[in-house]
Amino acid sequence: MIHTESQTGQKTHLGTVDSVRGGVVDVHFEDYLPPVEQKLVTGDEGEIVLEVVSHVDDETVRCIALTNTRGLFRGADAEDTGGPVLVPVGRRSLGRVFNVLGETIDSGDPIEGGEWWPIHRDSIPLNRRSTASEILETGVKILDLLAPLERGGKAGLFGGAGVGKTVLLMELINNMLEQHSGVSMFAGIGERNREAEELYQELQDANVLEQTVLFFGQMNEAPGARQRVGHSALSVAEYFRDEERQDVLLLIDNIFRFVQAGQEVSGLMGQIPSRVGYQPTLDNELAKLEERICSTDTGAITSIQAVYVPADDFTDPAAVATFSHLSATIVLSRRRASEGLYPAMDPLESQSGMLTPGIAGERHYLTARAVRSTMAQYEELKDIIAMLGVEELSRNDRETVYRARRLERFLTQPFFTTEQFTGHKGRLVPLEETLEGCEMILSGELDDYPESAFYMVGSIDEALEADEG
Repeated sequence: MIHTESQTGQKTHLGTVDSVRGGVVDVHFEDYLPPVEQKLVTGDEGEIVLEVVSHVDDETVRCIALTNTRGLFRGADAEDTGGPVLVPVGRRSLGRVFNVLGETIDSGDPIEGGEWWPIHRDSIPLNRRSTASEILETGVKILDLLAPLERGGKAGLFGGAGVGKTVLLMELINNMLEQHSGVSMFAGIGERNREAEELYQELQDANVLEQTVLFFGQMNEAPGARQRVGHSALSVAEYFRDEERQDVLLLIDNIFRFVQAGQEVSGLMGQIPSRVGYQPTLDNELAKLEERICSTDTGAITSIQAVYVPADDFTDPAAVATFSHLSATIVLSRRRASEGLYPAMDPLESQSGMLTPGIAGERHYLTARAVRSTMAQYEELKDIIAMLGVEELSRNDRETVYRARRLERFLTQPFFTTEQFTGHKGRLVPLEETLEGCEMILSGELDDYPESAFYMVGSIDEALEADEG
């Protein structure tokens, strides 16, 4: 066995590459076995990074590649670095873009020295977790009213292209900074290069980049990088929660790509596939990532995760495994987006486990139920209105329709991140004002006001002033 000196002065160990199967590499060591999660480097200049995932026998480890393995051959030297993959943490990471290895990819100066944390960390023990179910106010009316987020919880965001998903995420980043003095993390798992570049520019234009940390494991990278980039982002988020005692908003796009990367790795490792070809370790891998997202008495990581449902099949194992971790579901509707009702959140499909009298409070619960009920009745009457006209409805049904249309418009909102495009000044609306406005509309108090007065305003007072003006 060959020993070399590492940069820290410790003895490191050299092994040889036994086999290369795409993103999975076997490395042989003579009388030493690196532990699981250890970082190895190989290639001409140590540019190929591997992470040990299992022990094949007493002398061989199986690794996943976190970088491209092009040019790697059997018999090449592989060096044990003496530790796991580390990422830089702290306020110096704000406004920067990283890859899975904690290397900056934004053309800025590389980060050196300071504190670095391993990407694999245990989830917070139960005795340190906050047991209180607490709602995280976002200042977005329709979200706070109908699908409130859990502080330290996980929400799924469902929506296709062009329905305002990125705009909503950017607004939440902005409001997190305004209301909670928190920081935002973005983990792009399997993102297209173009999407990553566009997001970076949009965050810069909206002036929220300086309080955001971005991690990308892009679509053209090794499956190992896509599988581990979420863990890298979480380590930085945990630093802000545990050391800086701040609330963190963690945005993941797309959690299905994490499962997909694991599926690719599993096949290359020769594991027997489970249902629908997924890896047998699907639930365990997802739980290791999701269980690190939680709140303590000093801070919380609240996550919003874009979820792709394969072929719209909600019984797909990847979808079922993801849903079991979510406390809220936000569904964006293309129909509402086409009608100009932004944010285009579907009031009937979106839901939250926080919306109970015990957590949200009796008033919030009853108001949300009444709003949903009114909108559901309006939805049922739409066919009749299309065929016969609204005049053919009974008086009660007409009242329901008019109030539902006012509610639809009142639950739109001008965003800070779109001010330069819409000309509307952004609004951050407290839940109390949202409830007050909905109650007034539902009671019939505002039946004499035109529907247009409620469109793209903040509080109900603005709607009343707009009509008087």
